Amino acid sequence: MIVFHDPGDIPDDFGPTVVAIGKFDGVHIGHRAIIARMQEDADAAGAKSVAVTFDRNPLEVLRPELCPDNVVAVQRKLALLGELDIDATLLLTFDAQLAALEAEEFVSTILVDALHVVTVLVGRDFRFGRGGAGTLDLLRELGPRYGFTVDVLDDVYPAGTDRRVSSTWIRELLATGDVAGAARLLGRPVDVTGEVVHGLKRGRELGFPTANLSELVDSLVPADGVYAGWLTDHTTGVRHPAAISVGTNPTFDDVQRRQVEAHVIDATDLDLYGHQVTVEFTEHLRGMVAFDGMETLIAQIAADVTAARTRLAPEAR
Repeated sequence: MIVFHDPGDIPDDFGPTVVAIGKFDGVHIGHRAIIARMQEDADAAGAKSVAVTFDRNPLEVLRPELCPDNVVAVQRKLALLGELDIDATLLLTFDAQLAALEAEEFVSTILVDALHVVTVLVGRDFRFGRGGAGTLDLLRELGPRYGFTVDVLDDVYPAGTDRRVSSTWIRELLATGDVAGAARLLGRPVDVTGEVVHGLKRGRELGFPTANLSELVDSLVPADGVYAGWLTDHTTGVRHPAAISVGTNPTFDDVQRRQVEAHVIDATDLDLYGHQVTVEFTEHLRGMVAFDGMETLIAQIAADVTAARTRLAPEAR
């Protein structure tokens, strides 16, 4: 997948294109439905498939006090889009200049002049241009004038629910630790990738060494608590079963930030410092609590490891 960071980077002979526009935060199953339809339309038209998205949530510029956390960082979003075999992504810098662009100018300069669009795919709540003045009706009106059609996709509702898939819903599930529910909406496991850094080594002292991830990870971390899951070492490619802790370790009350710690089950001699790893959250086991002594804490950690081993055993076979 080619990534363009500015409309001016797009070659003059690139196109024609079928374009899907959206924030694509999380690249969830609703987004994947749009991408699949875009690819079908592109194949039928003999055109290239292009996702048009933004380097940040527009609310970060327009209403920062209302801006939620991203489900995934921008580089992870690009990686996920790349896995869907589209031809290109145009990653627009959403700044004051782009926010001030009139709706028709957005269409004429970006979609028409730069991308030579023949079909535009959007969701039913799509708005564009300065102040969100661009509506579906306006987009449909501009289509014949500039030579493109508009394909509006319905929302995606998971089986057995009456709520559409959205990044907001995924954030809500992650905030309660429901990683299994979030995974169903994402169409993939909930995971975070980061570098293993040195911590307080308290896990090793307790007999359960952990790989501590740096504060800079590529996805939204689920709620504080203990989880069953997996740790994949990017250096070796090996995927290990793990018991995972998220939080500030309230028993000791000396951890200044939320951290992700993964104890690799039945492998206490791994040296992962400096490695990039992906920690995958499979199931929420319990909330985070403070214990009244070391013996109680060690007993609970042992029980957590046993529970995680049991939950992961079917997949490990």
